[in-house]
Amino acid sequence: MPNPNPAQALTQLNELKEQHGDLKTHLAIVRISEPIFSPSSENDDSSQAKRNSDVSTIDNPTPASLEADLTHYKELFSKLRFSYVEQVTKEKFLRAIVGDPPLVVGHNENVELETRMAEVKAELRARKEDVRTMIEEMEKKGRELAERYKNVQLQITQLSTLPESIENLESTIASLRAHKVSNMDSSSSQNLPLPATLSLLSEREAELAALNRQLAAVQNALPRKTREAEAIERELGVLERRKAEAVTQAREAQRKKQEGESDGLEEMGRWYRSAEEALKDLVGVEG
Repeated sequence: MPNPNPAQALTQLNELKEQHGDLKTHLAIVRISEPIFSPSSENDDSSQAKRNSDVSTIDNPTPASLEADLTHYKELFSKLRFSYVEQVTKEKFLRAIVGDPPLVVGHNENVELETRMAEVKAELRARKEDVRTMIEEMEKKGRELAERYKNVQLQITQLSTLPESIENLESTIASLRAHKVSNMDSSSSQNLPLPATLSLLSEREAELAALNRQLAAVQNALPRKTREAEAIERELGVLERRKAEAVTQAREAQRKKQEGESDGLEEMGRWYRSAEEALKDLVGVEG
C-alpha cells in the first residue's frame, strides 16, 4: 500500500467540508431556528425578548448556553402541559354536563379509574426512568462526540501544517546528505557500514575491558608499591646522609693531605701493601 500523501489527505478533507458545509452545522443534533412562544401566557414578553436576544448563541453554542436553553424549554413545556391538561379537563367536564343523558360516574367507577390511574402513573414513572437513563447515555455520548470532534479539528489543523513541515525536513535531509558526501572519508571509522561498526565496537569494548582489568590490578598493587616506595625513600635518606658524611670525610682527608698533615692512615696503608707483596713472594703467587 503506497504511503498516504498529507497534501492529498488535506485536499480530500476540504472537499468533504465543501460538500457537507460547515462541520459544526453538519454535526448539530438539533437546530432551533425560532424561539418557542406560549400563546396562553401574556406575562412572558420580557422573558421572550430575552430569548430573542439569545438566538445568536445558537450559531455558536456553549455548554452554558445549551444548559440555559434546556432549562428554558423545560419551563415552557411544563406550562404547555399544564395548559393542555386544564383545557382537556374542562372540555370533558362540559361534555359530561351537557350530554344527553348526562354522564354520571359512580363510586365503583371512581375506584376503578383510580386503580387504572395508579397503574398508568407507575408505567409513566418507569418510562420517565427509562427516558432519564437514555438522556444520561445521550449526554455521555455527546461529550464523547464533542471530544472526538475537538481531536478531529486539532488533527485537521496539524495536517494543514504537515506538508510544509515535510518539505522543510526533506530539504534538511538532502542538505545533510550532500554535506556528508562532500566530507566523507573512506578511511574514517565513522563511515563504516553497520556490521563493520558493530565489529569495531566489540573490539573497542574488549580493549576497554582489558584496560579496566589492568587498572584494577594496578589499583590492588598500589598500596604495596606505596609501602615499598616509602621504605626505599627512607633507605635513600640514610644513604644520602652516609654519602654526605663520606664526602665530608674525603674532603677533610684531601685538605689534610694538601696541608701536609697525616693521621697515620697513609703510612699504615703503605705497610699493608708492602706486607702483601712480601707474602705473595713467599708463597709464589703472582699479583
